[in-house]
Amino acid sequence: MTLSTQFLTMLSMIGMGSLFGAMFDTYQRFLNRPKQKAWIVFINDILFWVIQALIIFYTLFIVNSGELRFYIFIALLCGFAAYQALLKGIYLRLLEIGIQSVIAIYNFIRKMIQLLIYKPIVGLIQLLIVIILALGRGLLTLVKFVYKVLLFILKVILFPLQKTVLLFWKLLPKSLKKTVEKLYNKTAGNLKEIMNYINKWRDKWRDKWKRKKE
Repeated sequence: MTLSTQFLTMLSMIGMGSLFGAMFDTYQRFLNRPKQKAWIVFINDILFWVIQALIIFYTLFIVNSGELRFYIFIALLCGFAAYQALLKGIYLRLLEIGIQSVIAIYNFIRKMIQLLIYKPIVGLIQLLIVIILALGRGLLTLVKFVYKVLLFILKVILFPLQKTVLLFWKLLPKSLKKTVEKLYNKTAGNLKEIMNYINKWRDKWRDKWKRKKE
């Protein structure tokens, strides 16, 4: 390994140590350990350390083809210590500002969507429902009114007609009344016989169909 490669490796590992410190603080900020279950924290910790190890090894692989030296660990510790001493406070303030900015932007966008899209759509749907209900009630009231008017008209028309028919029936000779009654009774009897015959054949074919199925 050349001297320039070693120097570049040292600088890279110092930077990775500082980056690790920043990533660790970011991870701690978003994890919120007291409110998480133990098994969730355990899994997240394993994933975090595995990802950090892969990032460091990938950086080391790019810089010096993945050769491990003792000073690499010293450089990582120096970078982490430099971050803790010089950069941690600044980074945490910037991280909190960034988080609060994202939350504020999200709340602003959510309120704008509710104000410009969600509430107008909900209001329009409610207005349509009110209009439909009002039209339905108006139509129902109109139908009831028309029904009452037609019923009244029918009563007005049928009452004199009924009286006229009854008067006409009373004026008919008794022989003609008897003829009409006989004709009516005969017609009713014939219709009843036809219906009985139809029902008989229907029951007969139904029984045959059941027997075939069995």
